[in-house]
Amino acid sequence: MRYVLMFVGSSEDQDAFEKLPKEQLAAAYERAGRWFEEHSKAGRIVGGAELQGPNTATTVRLKNGKAMVTDGPYIEAKEIVGGFAIVEVKDLDEALAMAKGWPAGAVEVRPVVDHSND
Repeated sequence: MRYVLMFVGSSEDQDAFEKLPKEQLAAAYERAGRWFEEHSKAGRIVGGAELQGPNTATTVRLKNGKAMVTDGPYIEAKEIVGGFAIVEVKDLDEALAMAKGWPAGAVEVRPVVDHSND
């Protein structure tokens, strides 16, 4: 089964992360890199990326049948998604085990909709 692991935190978490001293920032990226490397080598991670902050978002909405483009995220939220991994695992338990090993905060786990039988 495929799941998306979304790495989430508050905007305060993001600000604090970005203000870390270089050594601490490098160590945090190293821990996350080891996590990605371990699961990628095992064939569990099949995609993913780190995302830039919500202040870089551009949102497209349909209003009265017309596309409207606005700067900023879709909604104001207490938590932001900092990145994601698409994983291929046998079941939810395995996806949760991966999420529990993430070295940096909260992880939201969601199954990916399978349209292969449509």
